[in-house]
Amino acid sequence: MSQNTLHATQECPLGTVYLATDGDSLTGAWLEGQAHFATAEELGEKVDLDSQPLLAQAAQELDEYLAGERTSFSVPINPAGSDFQLAVWQALEEIPYGYTTTYGEISKIVGPHAPAQAVGQAVGRNRCIIFIPCHRVVGADGKLTGYAAGVETKQFLLDLEEPTSEKETRLF
Repeated sequence: MSQNTLHATQECPLGTVYLATDGDSLTGAWLEGQAHFATAEELGEKVDLDSQPLLAQAAQELDEYLAGERTSFSVPINPAGSDFQLAVWQALEEIPYGYTTTYGEISKIVGPHAPAQAVGQAVGRNRCIIFIPCHRVVGADGKLTGYAAGVETKQFLLDLEEPTSEKETRLF
């Protein structure tokens, strides 16, 4: 991360979100208290949300998403990571809103010999939570597995994205 990294916080239904930028793109988004939370260097200097147009855009898009008014993000995203992490995160961005996939399926996309466990570690270290939809990855049996911000948060996000037709046919 460069010395020019700036961050602001935003309150949302999931708690406090920390949004970081290098001025050109969103470099991080973390929920307070999540595993693998940002370092001071990754966060950079704290600024007012409205002082940085990119941070204001990210906050507005996040609000719209959490209100069920947005299904994708247009804010530019550029998190730092290893080549493997970046490949996994790129694969996560391809999972459509309202759908899930498995760690094993992601491992097939990023490389023929990428173990699902390594994929899981890269997913867990996603630096742009929600914006890069790591919540859309489930276990091979379809069950919710770990999530850096907690399984309850993962369930909340999956419920938010559940297609209306699916919700209407559920008995409970």
